[in-house]
Amino acid sequence: MSNSVVATYSTHTAAEAAIKDLQQSGFDMKKLSIVGRDYHTDEHVVGYYNANDRMKAWGRNGAFWGGIWGLLFGSAFFAIPGLGPLLVAGPLVAWIVGALEGAVVVGGLSVIGAGLLSLGIPKDSILRYETALKNDKFVLVACGSAEDAVKAKEILARTMPDSLEHHK
Repeated sequence: MSNSVVATYSTHTAAEAAIKDLQQSGFDMKKLSIVGRDYHTDEHVVGYYNANDRMKAWGRNGAFWGGIWGLLFGSAFFAIPGLGPLLVAGPLVAWIVGALEGAVVVGGLSVIGAGLLSLGIPKDSILRYETALKNDKFVLVACGSAEDAVKAKEILARTMPDSLEHHK
């Protein structure tokens, strides 16, 4: 179980700025995940494809998700009952797929929630993050050692997220 820092953002611009701040501060991008709805604005991804372990996207919202996929490793599209179509980038994809393959979906949680639970995030916090996703917000998850979490929390606090929590 690792330490996790979870921040929520109301706009893709704010989420993208936070990711870039983490990157510029030397945070390991392999420890960072983002989840968001595909249709948060009038821009939509028309499609995406994998190229050299990085996702590429085209369509109106392709600029945002393409930029995120250029920084983070791993990506997926999930259509989740109750949450709708979600795009996920980063190691959270593997945790979600692991939860699906192991049928580890916990009562009342979506597969996104099961992935977050696998990271050691408490169920009551997960329900808040799922509500944020339902309200078209972006959920950014940084995980790793205690030092990684402290560094991520310090950096993300400067980005003025809607919420910021450290889970040990």
